Amino acid sequence: MTTTAYDEYVRSHWSGRAAAYDRSLAGLCAHPAPALLDAAHVGAGTRVLDAGTGSGTVAGLASARGAAVVAVDAEPSMVELTRSRVPSAEEVRLAALPRLPFASGSFDAAVANFVINHVGDPLAALDELRRVVRSGGRIAVTVWPDPTPEAQSLWGTVFDTAGVDRPTDVPTVDEDRDFPRTPDGFTGLLDRAGLGDVRCDVITWVHRTDPEAWWSGPANGISKPGLVLAAQPADALVRIRAAYDEVTAPYRDSDGLLALPTAALLASATVP
Repeated sequence: MTTTAYDEYVRSHWSGRAAAYDRSLAGLCAHPAPALLDAAHVGAGTRVLDAGTGSGTVAGLASARGAAVVAVDAEPSMVELTRSRVPSAEEVRLAALPRLPFASGSFDAAVANFVINHVGDPLAALDELRRVVRSGGRIAVTVWPDPTPEAQSLWGTVFDTAGVDRPTDVPTVDEDRDFPRTPDGFTGLLDRAGLGDVRCDVITWVHRTDPEAWWSGPANGISKPGLVLAAQPADALVRIRAAYDEVTAPYRDSDGLLALPTAALLASATVP
């Protein structure tokens, strides 16, 4: 199966939202990018696939290292943004896991930054990354962990404070295709994909961002909090914004920026 109901849901949810993502969550997702490229051994002369490129952060960093970069994304607005932002890329095109338009063994490395958490069949996605990377090449992928990091879980506190309900009909990954979002669960997924030398690192950092930028992502329908905001009437949105200001106040530094603790899982492996 190429897509699942969850894949279709995610793609519709992100449709046309490249600019909103770039203004809000792109900075958060950018933090692990250098470590991701290091884990995939991406350097000068490496031919690397950036699967799910988003706004092109990883592709741009790989190109700056002298790598030959091919970037793909399932969302046309992301493809256009990356094309304009990374003109040095060998190719930027529309394509989505778990079916990529490349011959087997086409790349020295493949990376996917916060992409495996957006596909309906994570194992099939990793199998496809393995297929397009040559023997001895590297794969590196990131996901958000469970329990949810503090930066993201604050939204639950915001909604509780505002007294609003969350949608209950949001599609999820089928239970038989999902995996525990823990270091052991993530390495287990890569093991099941037949990869070798598997390891998983927990990356922690404090994301510093403008309060309006952190608000703007969900306010424009980005991420799960965006689904909650989109379902609210105008009076509830006023309450949510007041709760947001209250809940995030303790995280504001003297310069007015938020300092939000967060974490990611970075798993990497070698293709046999």
